[in-house]
Amino acid sequence: MPTTSRYARDVAVVAFAQSDHLRRSDELSEVEMVMPVLHRVLAQTGLKAGEIGFTCSGSSDYLAGRAFSFTMTLDGVGAWPPISESHVEMDGAWALYEAWVKIQTGEADTALVYSYGKSSPGSVRDVLTRQLDPYYLAPLWPDSVALAALQAQALIDAGETDEGALAAIGARSRAAAEANPHAQLRGAVPQGDYQVRPLRTGDCPPIGDGAAAVVLAAGDTARRLCARPAWITGIDHRIEAHGPGLRDLTDSPSTRTAAEHAGVFEAPVDTAELHAPFSSQEVVLRKALGLGGDDIVVNPSGGALAANPVMAAGLIRIGEAAARIHRGESDRAVAHATSGPCLQQNLVAVLEGEPA
Repeated sequence: MPTTSRYARDVAVVAFAQSDHLRRSDELSEVEMVMPVLHRVLAQTGLKAGEIGFTCSGSSDYLAGRAFSFTMTLDGVGAWPPISESHVEMDGAWALYEAWVKIQTGEADTALVYSYGKSSPGSVRDVLTRQLDPYYLAPLWPDSVALAALQAQALIDAGETDEGALAAIGARSRAAAEANPHAQLRGAVPQGDYQVRPLRTGDCPPIGDGAAAVVLAAGDTARRLCARPAWITGIDHRIEAHGPGLRDLTDSPSTRTAAEHAGVFEAPVDTAELHAPFSSQEVVLRKALGLGGDDIVVNPSGGALAANPVMAAGLIRIGEAAARIHRGESDRAVAHATSGPCLQQNLVAVLEGEPA
C-alpha cells in the first residue's frame, strides 16, 4: 500500500471498462448494452463471473420506465452459478461503496460493480424532477437544467465565475475528450444558445446512453489480478439538505466533509475526476476540494460534459481515475460522484498506486 490504511482491509480497483457513450442506442436493450462491458472488465482480470464474491449494480427504474428493471440486466452477469448480489437505485459509485463495505466485512475478496443508464427514450430533464421534494418543489416541475442555472447564476452574482469562464470549462473538457474513444462529445463544440440563462448548450451535459463496470479486490488478490492496483485509501459520502433553497449553492460543504474523511487533504493529488454535469458545478467542486493549482489534471477523460450516462457517470469518474493509476499516469487521484439537484449528494474517493 502507498500509505498506512485507515480501514480493516486494503481494497483496490483492479479493472475498469465502459461502453461507447451514444446519443441513442435504440437497437440495444439494457442487457445488450451492459453484457459486453461485463465481459471486458472480467477479461482484464482473468476471472469468471462465478469466481466473483459479490456483485452490485446501480441504475434507475425511472429511466427504464418499469419497476425492477435492474433484475433483467443480471442476465448479462449469468444465471449460473448463483451469486451474492445487490442493487442500489443510485449512481454506480454508490454501488461501489456498498461493494467496498462488503469486502471490508470479510464476506468477499472480490466484487463486480456495474451501472448503466439509457436516457434517450424519454426526457431526462423531466425524469430528474422526481428527485425533488414531492410536496413543494416537484409539483412545480423545475427541471435539472433550470436548477443548475440557479446555481450558476448564484456563482456569477457572488463574483466567483462568469459566462466566459464557464464556456472555457466546457471547451477544455471536450478538448480533453479527444483522447477518450468512449466519449460522446469530442473536440470543439459550439457554445450554442441559452438553455436556461446563464447556461448555454455548451455548459450542459450531453444526453446519452452508456454503461460501466469495475472489479474490486482485496490485498494480495488485488496484486495478483492487476500489475498496479488503484488502492482506495479513502472513501466517504455525505448529503446536503434536500431543499435547494436551504443551501448556499455556491459551496458544497458535503463534498468538503467527505473529502476530509477520505483523506484528500493529507497529501497532494495529481489527478481529479469530478462528476460535474454542468460547467458551473466544476467551479463549486474545485473550491470544495481545494483544487486550485495548475499542477492538478482535472477531468482528463473529458468528464460529464463529454459523456453523462445517468447512473453511470459517477462510477466512470472512479474508473477513469483508477485507469490512470493502472497505466502509471497518476500516483494519487481524487474521484468524485454526485446525485440529486445542485450537487445534493456527494461521494469522494482517494485512489493511490504503489511506487514503481
